[in-house]
Amino acid sequence: MTTTPPAPPPPDGYGAPPAPLPPPGPGRRRAGASPWLAAALILTLVLAGYLWVTTTQWQRTAQEWEGEARDHAAEAAALGRQLDGVNAELAAARDQLATATGRISELANEKAQLGDENVASRQHLDYQARVSEAAAKVAVALGQCVDAQEQLIGYLEDADAYDAADLTRFKNQVGELCDKAGDANDALQQELAS
Repeated sequence: MTTTPPAPPPPDGYGAPPAPLPPPGPGRRRAGASPWLAAALILTLVLAGYLWVTTTQWQRTAQEWEGEARDHAAEAAALGRQLDGVNAELAAARDQLATATGRISELANEKAQLGDENVASRQHLDYQARVSEAAAKVAVALGQCVDAQEQLIGYLEDADAYDAADLTRFKNQVGELCDKAGDANDALQQELAS
Protein backbone atom coordinates (compact mmCIF):
# COMPACT_ATOMS: atom_id res chain seq x y z
CA MET A 1 0.00 0.00 0.00
CA THR A 2 1.08 3.26 -0.79
CA THR A 3 0.60 6.10 1.38
CA THR A 4 -0.17 9.51 0.27
CA PRO A 5 2.33 12.08 1.04
CA PRO A 6 1.39 14.53 3.64
CA ALA A 7 -0.12 17.82 2.47
CA PRO A 8 2.23 20.73 2.45
CA PRO A 9 1.68 23.30 5.11
CA PRO A 10 -0.36 26.32 4.06
CA PRO A 11 1.55 29.44 3.24
CA ASP A 12 1.88 32.13 5.80
CA GLY A 13 -1.19 34.20 6.34
CA TYR A 14 -3.54 31.46 5.47
CA GLY A 15 -5.18 29.45 8.05
CA ALA A 16 -7.02 26.28 7.78
CA PRO A 17 -9.70 26.04 5.15
CA PRO A 18 -13.09 27.08 6.35
CA ALA A 19 -15.28 24.39 7.50
CA PRO A 20 -18.04 23.50 5.09
CA LEU A 21 -21.47 24.81 5.97
CA PRO A 22 -23.94 22.31 7.02
CA PRO A 23 -26.49 21.51 4.34
CA PRO A 24 -29.60 23.55 4.74
CA GLY A 25 -32.49 21.85 6.24
CA PRO A 26 -35.69 21.24 4.38
CA GLY A 27 -37.64 23.92 6.28
CA ARG A 28 -35.05 26.61 5.83
CA ARG A 29 -34.82 26.41 2.00
CA ARG A 30 -38.59 26.69 1.57
CA ALA A 31 -38.95 29.66 3.86
CA GLY A 32 -36.36 31.79 1.98
CA ALA A 33 -37.53 30.98 -1.58
CA SER A 34 -41.25 31.33 -1.06
CA PRO A 35 -41.39 35.12 -0.69
CA TRP A 36 -39.28 35.54 -3.79
CA LEU A 37 -41.40 33.14 -5.78
CA ALA A 38 -44.59 34.81 -4.55
CA ALA A 39 -43.24 38.26 -5.43
CA ALA A 40 -42.13 37.01 -8.88
CA LEU A 41 -45.55 35.41 -9.43
CA ILE A 42 -47.38 38.58 -8.38
CA LEU A 43 -45.09 40.69 -10.55
CA THR A 44 -45.69 38.34 -13.50
CA LEU A 45 -49.45 38.46 -12.94
CA VAL A 46 -49.41 42.28 -12.69
CA LEU A 47 -47.27 42.51 -15.83
CA ALA A 48 -49.55 40.05 -17.66
CA GLY A 49 -52.63 42.04 -16.57
CA TYR A 50 -51.04 45.30 -17.65
CA LEU A 51 -50.07 43.82 -21.02
CA TRP A 52 -53.56 42.36 -21.47
CA VAL A 53 -55.25 45.73 -20.65
CA THR A 54 -52.80 47.63 -22.88
CA THR A 55 -53.29 45.19 -25.76
CA THR A 56 -57.06 45.41 -25.41
CA GLN A 57 -56.91 49.22 -25.44
CA TRP A 58 -54.60 49.19 -28.47
CA GLN A 59 -56.94 46.82 -30.30
CA ARG A 60 -59.91 49.05 -29.54
CA THR A 61 -57.96 52.19 -30.54
CA ALA A 62 -56.75 50.50 -33.73
CA GLN A 63 -60.33 49.53 -34.60
CA GLU A 64 -61.46 53.13 -34.00
CA TRP A 65 -58.63 54.47 -36.15
CA GLU A 66 -59.40 51.93 -38.85
CA GLY A 67 -63.07 52.97 -38.79
CA GLU A 68 -62.13 56.64 -39.00
CA ALA A 69 -59.71 55.87 -41.82
CA ARG A 70 -62.50 54.09 -43.73
CA ASP A 71 -64.84 57.04 -43.11
CA HIS A 72 -62.21 59.52 -44.29
CA ALA A 73 -61.46 57.40 -47.35
CA ALA A 74 -65.18 57.26 -48.22
CA GLU A 75 -65.49 61.00 -47.63
CA ALA A 76 -62.41 61.68 -49.78
CA ALA A 77 -63.85 59.52 -52.57
CA ALA A 78 -67.17 61.38 -52.36
CA LEU A 79 -65.38 64.73 -52.43
CA GLY A 80 -63.34 63.52 -55.41
CA ARG A 81 -66.55 62.68 -57.28
CA GLN A 82 -68.01 66.07 -56.34
CA LEU A 83 -64.84 67.77 -57.52
CA ASP A 84 -65.03 65.94 -60.84
CA GLY A 85 -68.65 67.07 -61.21
CA VAL A 86 -67.80 70.66 -60.31
CA ASN A 87 -64.87 70.64 -62.75
CA ALA A 88 -67.19 69.38 -65.49
CA GLU A 89 -69.71 72.11 -64.67
CA LEU A 90 -66.92 74.69 -64.65
CA ALA A 91 -65.72 73.54 -68.07
CA ALA A 92 -69.29 73.74 -69.39
CA ALA A 93 -69.72 77.21 -67.87
CA ARG A 94 -66.47 78.36 -69.46
CA ASP A 95 -67.64 77.07 -72.83
CA GLN A 96 -70.96 78.87 -72.38
CA LEU A 97 -69.14 82.03 -71.34
CA ALA A 98 -66.91 81.87 -74.43
CA THR A 99 -69.98 81.36 -76.63
CA ALA A 100 -71.87 84.17 -74.91
CA THR A 101 -68.88 86.50 -75.14
CA GLY A 102 -68.57 85.78 -78.86
CA ARG A 103 -72.28 86.38 -79.38
CA ILE A 104 -72.16 89.61 -77.36
CA SER A 105 -69.28 90.81 -79.54
CA GLU A 106 -71.26 89.95 -82.66
CA LEU A 107 -74.33 91.77 -81.35
CA ALA A 108 -72.24 94.78 -80.36
CA ASN A 109 -70.79 94.93 -83.88
CA GLU A 110 -74.25 94.59 -85.40
CA LYS A 111 -75.55 97.31 -83.09
CA ALA A 112 -72.65 99.57 -84.01
CA GLN A 113 -73.36 99.01 -87.69
CA LEU A 114 -77.06 99.63 -87.15
CA GLY A 115 -76.17 102.70 -85.10
CA ASP A 116 -73.98 103.93 -87.95
CA GLU A 117 -76.78 103.19 -90.39
CA ASN A 118 -79.29 104.87 -88.07
CA VAL A 119 -77.11 107.95 -87.80
CA ALA A 120 -76.72 108.04 -91.57
CA SER A 121 -80.47 107.50 -92.00
CA ARG A 122 -81.23 110.19 -89.45
CA GLN A 123 -78.85 112.58 -91.18
CA HIS A 124 -80.44 111.74 -94.53
CA LEU A 125 -83.92 112.24 -93.10
CA ASP A 126 -82.85 115.54 -91.55
CA TYR A 127 -81.43 116.61 -94.92
CA GLN A 128 -84.62 115.59 -96.69
CA ALA A 129 -86.69 117.45 -94.12
CA ARG A 130 -84.60 120.61 -94.57
CA VAL A 131 -84.82 120.33 -98.36
CA SER A 132 -88.55 119.67 -98.21
CA GLU A 133 -89.08 122.62 -95.89
CA ALA A 134 -86.99 124.91 -98.14
CA ALA A 135 -88.80 123.64 -101.24
CA ALA A 136 -92.15 124.26 -99.57
CA LYS A 137 -91.12 127.81 -98.71
CA VAL A 138 -89.97 128.35 -102.28
CA ALA A 139 -93.21 126.93 -103.65
CA VAL A 140 -95.33 129.08 -101.34
CA ALA A 141 -93.26 132.20 -102.04
CA LEU A 142 -93.29 131.59 -105.79
CA GLY A 143 -97.00 130.92 -105.66
CA GLN A 144 -97.57 134.18 -103.81
CA CYS A 145 -95.26 136.00 -106.23
CA VAL A 146 -97.10 134.64 -109.26
CA ASP A 147 -100.49 135.45 -107.73
CA ALA A 148 -99.35 138.95 -106.84
CA GLN A 149 -97.87 139.49 -110.33
CA GLU A 150 -101.12 138.32 -111.97
CA GLN A 151 -103.03 140.66 -109.73
CA LEU A 152 -100.60 143.47 -110.57
CA ILE A 153 -101.01 142.74 -114.30
CA GLY A 154 -104.79 142.96 -113.85
CA TYR A 155 -104.40 146.30 -112.09
CA LEU A 156 -102.02 147.60 -114.73
CA GLU A 157 -104.38 146.65 -117.57
CA ASP A 158 -106.92 148.96 -116.02
CA ALA A 159 -104.43 151.44 -114.53
CA ASP A 160 -106.72 154.41 -115.11
CA ALA A 161 -109.16 152.97 -112.58
CA TYR A 162 -106.55 153.03 -109.76
CA ASP A 163 -104.46 155.67 -108.09
CA ALA A 164 -100.92 155.73 -109.49
CA ALA A 165 -99.34 155.87 -105.98
CA ASP A 166 -101.33 152.81 -104.92
CA LEU A 167 -100.22 150.96 -108.04
CA THR A 168 -96.57 151.89 -107.38
CA ARG A 169 -96.81 150.81 -103.77
CA PHE A 170 -98.48 147.50 -104.78
CA LYS A 171 -95.84 146.98 -107.49
CA ASN A 172 -93.12 147.47 -104.82
CA GLN A 173 -94.85 144.99 -102.50
CA VAL A 174 -95.04 142.46 -105.34
CA GLY A 175 -91.35 143.05 -106.02
CA GLU A 176 -90.46 142.44 -102.35
CA LEU A 177 -92.62 139.32 -102.34
CA CYS A 178 -90.91 138.01 -105.47
CA ASP A 179 -87.48 138.92 -103.99
CA LYS A 180 -88.37 136.81 -100.93
CA ALA A 181 -89.32 133.97 -103.28
CA GLY A 182 -85.91 134.38 -104.96
CA ASP A 183 -84.16 134.32 -101.57
CA ALA A 184 -86.06 131.15 -100.63
CA ASN A 185 -85.02 129.61 -103.96
CA ASP A 186 -81.38 130.57 -103.29
CA ALA A 187 -81.58 128.94 -99.83
CA LEU A 188 -83.01 125.81 -101.45
CA GLN A 189 -80.18 125.73 -103.98
CA GLN A 190 -77.62 126.06 -101.17
CA GLU A 191 -79.28 123.22 -99.23
CA LEU A 192 -79.23 121.04 -102.32
CA ALA A 193 -75.55 121.82 -102.88
CA SER A 194 -74.54 120.80 -99.34
